[in-house]
Amino acid sequence: RTVLTEIRSHWQITLLHNLKKLKHREKIWRSAKLDIYPFLCVLKEKEYVDLLMQTVFSLPALGESLTILAKDLGNRVYNKYIILRKTQTLSAENYEKTYDSYAHLFTRDNQVNNYLPREYWEKLRAEAGYSPSLTSNQCVWPPSLLMQLGFKLMELLIQSLKLDKKLLPSLPEKSVIPVLYHVYAFRGTKQIGFIKPHCILTRLLQEAFETTLTFDSFVLPMQCPPVPWVSSHFGAYTLSPVKLMRCANGVVQHQLLLEQCPHDHLCFVLDALNFLGNCPWKVNQPVLDLIISIFNDKGNEKLGIPPPPSLEAKELAKQLAESAPMSKLAMKWKMAQCRKKARETYGLRMDMLYKLSIAKHMKEEVFWFPHNLDFRGRTYPCPPHFNHLGSDLTRGILLFAEGKPLGPRGLDWLKIHLVNLTGLRKKSSLKDRLAYANEIMPDILESADNPLTGKKWWMNVDEPWQVLACSMEIAKAVRSPNPAEYISHFPVHQDGSCNGLQHYAALGRDTVGAISVNLASSDVPQDVYSSVALQVEVFRKQDAENGVRIARVLNGFVTRKVVKQTVMTVVYGVTQFGGRLQIEKQLREIDNFPKADVWEAALYLVRLVFKSLTEMFSGSREIQNWLTESAWLISKIGQTVEWVTPLGLPIIQPYHRKKSTLIKGDMQSLYLKSDSCVDQKPNTRKQKNAFPPNFIHSLDSSHMMLTALHCQKEGLTFVSVHDCFWTHAATVDLMNKICREQFVALHQQPILEDLAKFMLQKYCSDAPKKKNETLLRIQELKHLLSEIPQKGNFNLEEVKKSTYFFN
Repeated sequence: RTVLTEIRSHWQITLLHNLKKLKHREKIWRSAKLDIYPFLCVLKEKEYVDLLMQTVFSLPALGESLTILAKDLGNRVYNKYIILRKTQTLSAENYEKTYDSYAHLFTRDNQVNNYLPREYWEKLRAEAGYSPSLTSNQCVWPPSLLMQLGFKLMELLIQSLKLDKKLLPSLPEKSVIPVLYHVYAFRGTKQIGFIKPHCILTRLLQEAFETTLTFDSFVLPMQCPPVPWVSSHFGAYTLSPVKLMRCANGVVQHQLLLEQCPHDHLCFVLDALNFLGNCPWKVNQPVLDLIISIFNDKGNEKLGIPPPPSLEAKELAKQLAESAPMSKLAMKWKMAQCRKKARETYGLRMDMLYKLSIAKHMKEEVFWFPHNLDFRGRTYPCPPHFNHLGSDLTRGILLFAEGKPLGPRGLDWLKIHLVNLTGLRKKSSLKDRLAYANEIMPDILESADNPLTGKKWWMNVDEPWQVLACSMEIAKAVRSPNPAEYISHFPVHQDGSCNGLQHYAALGRDTVGAISVNLASSDVPQDVYSSVALQVEVFRKQDAENGVRIARVLNGFVTRKVVKQTVMTVVYGVTQFGGRLQIEKQLREIDNFPKADVWEAALYLVRLVFKSLTEMFSGSREIQNWLTESAWLISKIGQTVEWVTPLGLPIIQPYHRKKSTLIKGDMQSLYLKSDSCVDQKPNTRKQKNAFPPNFIHSLDSSHMMLTALHCQKEGLTFVSVHDCFWTHAATVDLMNKICREQFVALHQQPILEDLAKFMLQKYCSDAPKKKNETLLRIQELKHLLSEIPQKGNFNLEEVKKSTYFFN
């Protein structure tokens, strides 16, 4: 560590000296085309050096793409600059007082004096009497500038860092070793520039055994309540810049739409985001300790904990040594596979290290996940590494910070939730799942008491870590003096049943489709995948009787598993070509299916799957085709598809033809590619294929937000993972009631009629100004939008009585 400290100190001095030289050179050679000199002056020189040092000491041993490193470095400079601007604003002191008042009250109660967080923040700001300058638009640096700046700083870093005899006595006399190497490597068919650290640096870091990981504050959960979103450009973090609508760098149309949107139109969306972000969390310490012990030992891939890279590399080397003699080409292929596996394992291991390090750091803390949106209106936590959208392992170590007594039904919901997580009783009724949980109670309690030394029942289920965490919660509850009074912090989930198809069935009022996706009441949950498989089998039998050879070959092979992926992805725009590949993959995994018939069988089956879906979801398929055709015509008149969600959020699809920007450097040139440039023509294929799934995603987001807002009104804790809603065990019944009521309320609105009206106004109102060919397309679009698909006769009120709508 002493040697590393001396080396670090020497490099800092060298970088500082070379940065001054770079600034002097750029000042003299300033280019009118892209002048980066001003952006080398926005921070103190030491701050640039600190960012460069963070980059080199966080570089993976296997290296990283120069493009990724340059983009990341440019973004770090930008983020630091925005924070600096905010802290230097004259009203920063008043802003701090406003936040302190807000946080003090909202850590005690989610609603203060009947104010929503957004309203209360504005009230405090008005009382403080300061100008909302901190909430004004931030300056945005274009992606090409961020990349050029990061590229220039990376070149400085690579050229500056050396090792010699003075720094490392073990080196030969007069030898000077570059610390970082610029190499080329293939990723697929593309050759890309890579920056790799010298093995000496890697060894130094390993021997120094430095135990500190450095993260930017904005990638960590907040240890204080998030700032409420009050507009399209202010909210979430206290200082760090974050967009309300996340999108690729350089995409400006989303922000422009949001800024043009009347403020009262965004209120519902902002309030829903604030409610999700205001949910406090804590770490499940017993589960975290178990995970860390396995991680520090040898890992366990079955439990989602990757092994250490060194052990993996040794195993690969052993396999290679024990394999039969191979030709040179085969040997190279085997070595490439080994290296690929090593890279993947290292990446997974580091990802897990990040998650566990953050969780351990937050072990004794209460923390929050500020939220923002994607361009479809779906919500996401801002911290990327550790949040409740993560894997089974991450979810297993998260608890609500606020607890609630289980009440009369809470323990039953914990038991049902555990059975849901095992995946063992998916087709059973809730009553049967509860009975099964009581039947396996000895296994549940034994797992809670002896997770690593007992029978390890919990390890052989779908979601092992969440099952273990739930087992521990049940054990505490049943052993408490009065389970109904036990204070539970455990989140219980309710999942939508193929939620995309639920929205399609509701839009089209398809009776058969609605029943198959649990919009109607039933004694046991309906399984749409099995229903489609049965319908496909009906068609197959008819063809077999008519002498179709491939239909006879498929006798006994049409199963739920074969059709599931295709049915699941149809709602997201999968084509017959993509569906054929999915079914082909499933058929190849069946040992006794004749491999010579796989291609023909897959082609035949995908047609039957689409035919079955049209039969079951006739209105839904018609709506999907109507949306696709609308988007195709809109893109053909040179426009991108836009719409407004039922909650008033404006949406635009950011798909354009790709544009490349060349960035020249001393080491290599980079091409910055983007399909989001507004000066390019729309990408017709993407616009039409993406519109139906994106539109449905905007509806499922609207349903979630409506549920969240009404849960807030009722005082419930609520968070979501898209179509999976979480609350305390005691409030599952109330959340379920709200969830169903809001789905019905949403689909009782004239959604398709409003969409058609908006599109007619947006794309067809200034037709006389267009060219002849465009006029023809506009007339086609007018005709299409005037023929809204007819609806079936399914009664939406049935949803309120459906036990398995979300379950």
